[in-house]
Formats: sequence, structure tokens, C-alpha cells
Amino acid sequence: QVQLVESGGGLVQPGGSLRLSCAASGSIFSINAMGWHRQAPGKERELVASITNVHSTNYADSVKGRFTISINNAKNTLYLQMNSLKPEDTGVYYCNLIERLWNDVLVPRWGQGTQVTVSS
Repeated sequence: QVQLVESGGGLVQPGGSLRLSCAASGSIFSINAMGWHRQAPGKERELVASITNVHSTNYADSVKGRFTISINNAKNTLYLQMNSLKPEDTGVYYCNLIERLWNDVLVPRWGQGTQVTVSS
């Protein structure tokens, strides 16, 4: 069974930077894609960034140019480099992994989330 553990969240001043990590463990047949979602209090969870198994990336308009998603396939670890952070970036960030099973079924996996707070 796949387990995702996020780390790197915390409190940062506006304009600062954080790097989030998501380590995947357990038996993974194949990773189809991974991504980061975030959820602010009282708001819906939204996609922040995603990356496919061929390293194609996609970003929400609100973070484009400031955030960079990357993956180390050998380590099954996902990263999100966040620069020029704004208060509106505050929220719980969730790691997501789309696993391709042996029978080609795609199954989403979720981490527990890590809190990111951008405030003065």
C-alpha cells in the first residue's frame, strides 16, 4: 500500500520561499503523475501544480512563474519549490500521486497534508 508523507511546510514571511517534499513509500507499480493541491480555510481544494511521468508540468495561473514542481523518480519523491510567497498561498498543501496498477488502472493516492502559512 502506498504512503505519502509531506514535509517542508511552515510559517514564512510574504516574499519568502519554501520547498515542500512528498516522499512516497510502499509498493508502487508505476507513477502516472503527481501533483500538489492546496486548501485554504473555507475554500475548495484546488490544483496547484502537477507533473506527469514524462515530466510535463502544469501550474495554476495564480502560482505560475513563482512555483516549480519536480520529481525524482528513483526516490519516488515530489517537490514543490515556492518562491515569492503571498498571503493568498496560505493553506494545507496535499501531495497527490496517480498510480498506474499492473492492470493499467489509475488510482489516486493522497498525503495527509502540510500547513503553509504566509503572514507578517
